Amino acid sequence: MTADRSEQLKTLLPPLAMARLQSLRLADGVATLVLDVAGLDGLERDRLEVAVKDVLRGESDVNEVRVAMTADKVSRRIIAVGSGKGGVGKSTVSANLAVALARMGRKVGLVDADIYGPSQARLLANEGQKPVATSEKKLVPVPSPWGVPVLSMAHLAQPGQAIAWRGPMAGNALSQLIDADWGDAELLVVDLPPGTGDVQLTMMQRFKPAGAVIVSTPQDLALMDATRAISLFDQADVPVIGVVENMAGYACPHCGEVSDPFGAGGAQAAAKTMGHAFLGRIPLELSIREDSDAGKPPAAGDGPQAQPFADIARRVATWLDNRAGADRQVSEAGARV
Repeated sequence: MTADRSEQLKTLLPPLAMARLQSLRLADGVATLVLDVAGLDGLERDRLEVAVKDVLRGESDVNEVRVAMTADKVSRRIIAVGSGKGGVGKSTVSANLAVALARMGRKVGLVDADIYGPSQARLLANEGQKPVATSEKKLVPVPSPWGVPVLSMAHLAQPGQAIAWRGPMAGNALSQLIDADWGDAELLVVDLPPGTGDVQLTMMQRFKPAGAVIVSTPQDLALMDATRAISLFDQADVPVIGVVENMAGYACPHCGEVSDPFGAGGAQAAAKTMGHAFLGRIPLELSIREDSDAGKPPAAGDGPQAQPFADIARRVATWLDNRAGADRQVSEAGARV
């Protein structure tokens, strides 16, 4: 009779719960369900649990409802995007790299780790939105129109509020952003603040990235600072995926003549000297700045402005795939030994 009653209870469940139900058992007035919640974010899981309990608690022979949730653990890798100094377009590169990877079919989240000067909410058009928290008190990232969920201090602080925190507080904020409920995201692009300070050190110590992308302009001063950023990643044994040269070449909108206000080829030459890959060059274009300010990342389109970001994303994805393949071979060889 109990088995029959368990089958009857299944028919009462909402469609989503039925689709994800692994088992349901009624014993001594306690209904125990196991649900597969793979791919659902924290808010969706909470809603599913509430819906199931609301339905079953209405049955006279059900005194208690226990819900167990299972999901295959997502193997999540972090791509750190860093620079040695501010003003080189690191945040723009981070946003467009994430969008370009998502357009390739990768499941990507974006962390704005620039605690004191967050900009990703503006770049991905979700300013003013606030993240919710799961029952485990984890933040749920804010969706963006471009298929990339985002978390930023801009989503947590009041608009225009200055963040006056000492290093440990900034490090804890970073941990809260990265430890959020990212659902099925397999990659997290982390937009680091400029320089080599507390936030970067927290990232290395608590969340070792799979690799780092370094952004620089071609000018000598930026390259000197980029070299310091690379040195920090080298010391932490974080592989440098490659270097991006931003603001390289300006085409006059009137005559079409190309000039190089910040120089040309410096980042590519520096990458070669340091033995790192050169990922690509992004031109200095007014349309990239205008679209970014309007929350329309160029990488989301199909115009010529999208191509450099798509090329960089493809090289980053290839590096990650090759790295994962090499890691699997090492693991399998170790298992055989």
